[in-house]
Amino acid sequence: MIRRLFCLLVLALLAACSRPAFQGSDLTGASFGGDFQLVDHTGKARLLSDYRGKVVALFFGYTHCPDVCPTTMAELSAAMKKLGDKAGEVQVLFVSVDPERDTPQLLAQYVPAFDKRFVGLTGTPQQVSAVTERYKVIYQRQNVADGYTVDHTAGTYLIDRKGRLRVLENYGAGPEVFAHDLALLIEE
Repeated sequence: MIRRLFCLLVLALLAACSRPAFQGSDLTGASFGGDFQLVDHTGKARLLSDYRGKVVALFFGYTHCPDVCPTTMAELSAAMKKLGDKAGEVQVLFVSVDPERDTPQLLAQYVPAFDKRFVGLTGTPQQVSAVTERYKVIYQRQNVADGYTVDHTAGTYLIDRKGRLRVLENYGAGPEVFAHDLALLIEE
């Protein structure tokens, strides 16, 4: 009987110490990502590390995107609503992969339209390229009849309060998945 209770106690302790069960792809321990500096939609220089202490959802997109970007931003907005009071512990960052068109002024109209707490980031083409390389994001300009579009990686990274890359949410995961994984990171 004592042996059985001891085994149950050990199993309970092991379960309590296990890593969280993310619904997105667990990137804990990944060797890429890290701090960077860009300009926010108010024109202020921002480092990713400025948001330490919050859980960060990091999405790369552009304001003229016809589908992936507005869908992802709407899902993140819905996830924030699902989080309720805990949403204040999350910072959504939208990094533009179209710095030629996405000025801080345009980002200021686009990004906060989804949620006033969301922040748009941009920089020179070289700065944006350096950040996308750091996060293994691919983007490429595609000429079309009336201008151009930008093909780009469509996932969203979740970064914990200490600035560590933890989760990759696939495009179309939905607000429930975002809210679940953000809540796990909030509770750590």
